[in-house]
Amino acid sequence: MEKARLAVKAAQDKKASEPVILKIKDLTVVADYFVICSGESRTQVGAIVDYIEERLSKAGETPRSIEGANYKNWVLIDYGDVIVHVFESETRYYYDLEKLWLDAPIIKV
Repeated sequence: MEKARLAVKAAQDKKASEPVILKIKDLTVVADYFVICSGESRTQVGAIVDYIEERLSKAGETPRSIEGANYKNWVLIDYGDVIVHVFESETRYYYDLEKLWLDAPIIKV
């Protein structure tokens, strides 16, 4: 949970929109938590992703993989138990992961 909160704090520091943490560990084996946030442009998405990586790296966390970094409309950072999704706003609303994972409790940030 601390890793997810640290990712949210880093995203907020770069002015990410509407960050949420979904507790998915009782619904899937993929991860324990999703962090979902968005930026208004691909440039902002890139800045959010870079800062999350930097902050978690300083905390000793290394991502297992990063997907979508070249396109920056949806970047997924996999930290094992925490998966961070950083969307461009329009893409976030199109895929609507919060609705897809409707049964997942939302943790206040």
